[in-house]
Amino acid sequence: MHRRLALLAALFLAAALPLPAAAQAGKPIRLIVPYPPGGPLDIAARALADRVKDSLGAVVVENRPGAGGNLGADLAAKAAPDGTTIVMGAVATHAINPWLYAKMPYNALADFTPITLVAQVPNVLVMNAEAANKLGIASVKDLVAYMKAHPGKLNYGSGGNGSAGHLAGEMFKTQAKVFMVHIPYAGGAGAQFGLLSDQVQLNFDNLAAASANIRSGKLKAIAVTTAKRSSAMPEVPTIAESGRDVGLAQFDIHTWFGLFGPAKLPGDVTARLNKAFVDALNSPELKSRLATLMAEPSPTTPEAFAAFVRAENAKYEPVVKATGAKAD
Repeated sequence: MHRRLALLAALFLAAALPLPAAAQAGKPIRLIVPYPPGGPLDIAARALADRVKDSLGAVVVENRPGAGGNLGADLAAKAAPDGTTIVMGAVATHAINPWLYAKMPYNALADFTPITLVAQVPNVLVMNAEAANKLGIASVKDLVAYMKAHPGKLNYGSGGNGSAGHLAGEMFKTQAKVFMVHIPYAGGAGAQFGLLSDQVQLNFDNLAAASANIRSGKLKAIAVTTAKRSSAMPEVPTIAESGRDVGLAQFDIHTWFGLFGPAKLPGDVTARLNKAFVDALNSPELKSRLATLMAEPSPTTPEAFAAFVRAENAKYEPVVKATGAKAD
């Protein structure tokens, strides 16, 4: 009799647990990061996992890099929609790769349940400081004027064909109606070395990666690529505000990352996950941690995040197709 009562009590307790917590009674939540350890997404994921442990229990970060992030994202897309597997998706996995790869293992819009946007990281248009001073370029207007007077004389570098820096450069060329030569490198570090050594004269670099050389005076920050100025360097204007007279008033391109579950994640599970991670992102500790990455915390509702991803996916289709870049 006592054993039966204990069993009934245990079953009642399990039924009363919130869905993610009930699942966690058997296993922790798996948070897939589709990139190698040590990068911004990985650092943010681990900080979030630690912050939500009191509300969601154990969250284990699992790095599954490969195919530009597609491998890890696909694992989440094909997981059971029970709240125990989520992924830190990004602009690449959900907005750029669908147009860059001829064959995608998942549908970026249909195969996921958006939970919340996590953060946005500005890119920054930087020039080799010596080259900028020599050419008399101190602003976006100066840069566009020089390019129109000397078409093809300036080179810009990126971490490779189809990278965020490449796409930003092509968007800049299209909107400002200028021409510059794209030099792809094997990764962001190579592109930055090319800029510092004057192999190329400008890059559209990650703000966190470029900040040390900006502050040392080796690189000149011309403008950030986001619609709003970055709180990390508020003195640097945006391309849109400083280039409004030269066709760049709508320029807005940046790196972002956010949390997704598999498609058909139940509404109550999505809501609980959203609340836990949004609360974490609003905490002073997470804001401080993300600030070291020069990332702006950007928590949203699931609905707002879904609309944001749809808009980003549509925005990058013409940009990627205009470059002709292909990853496979």
